[in-house]
Amino acid sequence: MKIGVLQLNFTVGEFGKNGERVFAAYGEASGKGAELVVAPELGLCGYPPRDLLHRVDFLQSHDRALRALARKIGKVPLLIGGIEPSREKAGRPLHNSAFLLHRGKMRVVARKVLLPTYDVFDEDRYFEPGGEGRPLRIGGVRVGVTICEDIWNDEDFWPVRRYRNDPVRDLGKKGMDLLVNLSASPWHIDKERTRYRLLSAVARRQKIPVVQVNAVGGQDELVFDGQSLAVGKKGGVLDCGAAFREQVLVIDLSQPERKIKETKLEEQVFQALVLGTRDYLEKCGFHEVVLGLSGGIDSALTAVIATEALGKDKVLGVSMPSRFSSTGSVVDAEALAKNLGIHFAKIPIEESFGTLLRAMAPIRDGKQGGLMEENLQSRIRGMILMGISNDSGRLVLTTGNKSEMAVGYCTLYGDMSGALGVIADVPKTLVYRIAAWVNRDRQIIPPNTIEKAPSAELRPDQKDQDSLPPYEELDRILESYVVNEGSIGAMVKKGINRKMAEEIVRKIDTSEYKRRQAAPGLKVTSKAFGVGRRVPLAQRFDPRKA
Repeated sequence: MKIGVLQLNFTVGEFGKNGERVFAAYGEASGKGAELVVAPELGLCGYPPRDLLHRVDFLQSHDRALRALARKIGKVPLLIGGIEPSREKAGRPLHNSAFLLHRGKMRVVARKVLLPTYDVFDEDRYFEPGGEGRPLRIGGVRVGVTICEDIWNDEDFWPVRRYRNDPVRDLGKKGMDLLVNLSASPWHIDKERTRYRLLSAVARRQKIPVVQVNAVGGQDELVFDGQSLAVGKKGGVLDCGAAFREQVLVIDLSQPERKIKETKLEEQVFQALVLGTRDYLEKCGFHEVVLGLSGGIDSALTAVIATEALGKDKVLGVSMPSRFSSTGSVVDAEALAKNLGIHFAKIPIEESFGTLLRAMAPIRDGKQGGLMEENLQSRIRGMILMGISNDSGRLVLTTGNKSEMAVGYCTLYGDMSGALGVIADVPKTLVYRIAAWVNRDRQIIPPNTIEKAPSAELRPDQKDQDSLPPYEELDRILESYVVNEGSIGAMVKKGINRKMAEEIVRKIDTSEYKRRQAAPGLKVTSKAFGVGRRVPLAQRFDPRKA
């Protein structure tokens, strides 16, 4: 059997264009001999639609689009995810369902059973879980259909399962020749490896091929990587979709199995950030960006990503030196802009800084220096970038990394001003690794930017390590406390200094109010600050005393 896989990039709520994209891809796949075509979870409305699902007009638009698409589908059946009104009068009014479109008609063939409510997922807020499904017959083949999370609860794969039931096993008891999974599975580091190992385990246990179609594209903080996968009954790869781009695949289930190819982590993260940046702008209706270029590695990497995502003519980098900016940093910022071919402007802030210091002098009682003066410089820069945005329509990109965001080493209404945090979920140590990967073939980021000690340059001879431990140590604590939600005691057992751990944990917890006001950041780790981490602002739990 040949399966057409539509790995497509949908925009939430853009029903007309989403439907056109599906039909064009369906035509391509059926023209290449596909006997069944499969499209992702919630394919017509885009994923995740979130509270748009509460809107009657949104649901009506979805229904019209789905029926219009069904009328176009001919002899090759199409499986696509969609919204189904529940027949139950009580409880949530919707199902996350799989529709079979064939010869102008449509019918529901599966309802999502397992509704994730962890991390970035909140499906139990909108949907009613489906009941036990049955395989359907297509051309004499018994096809089991599952939706995303339904395949993620294999009891032989996970040491601890999230749910009691396993929809795949339930289908298997009724007899399957093929398992299809319609998915909208957002990416984070190593997610594609986990998917492969899981699908391989399911295929071997059921002794049937497994085909998973995954959405691709950026949606708010989330990035969907595609990498749709077909696995043979022995657990080897039959075919795999491209990473971070649209693709129409036609997979022959009788072809030989092979090993999966792996891509460097740095390249995967870079591609994810490029796609997330490009789609965030395009789907929000923006076309150009502006960002501050400090001469440091964070702004340099952000500029590289923006240039790759949008093209050099769409990016403006602005150097805003003060009395504390080193000559080298200004030179490095300009060199980076030249290497990338982006627009560049230099706007010194010294005059504005001096004017504000004089204006505030009467209420400072002769006090000089300190955090206020440091943050004042950052806020002047934020004001300049926002002014450029208002004047030109360019979207402001923030350049802070995850390590800085974690401990509050950032300034509200200053360097945090902007609409998208491109590297907000990238730890500092990984920033360096990606920067080295960027320079693998030619020098794009100036060597001095990578090699010099990181500094905010807001006071004389300032270095990040004046206020923070080495980033290698900071990122270990961040991984343990934020990503793995571990205790201080667990960190100490791993060899982390207790005093250092306690101080960093204190900074992480007391900086929550800053992060709540930050721009949305593209998610690339398994636990990012933002929508997937819900910590109260007003609370008195002290992990140092636990």
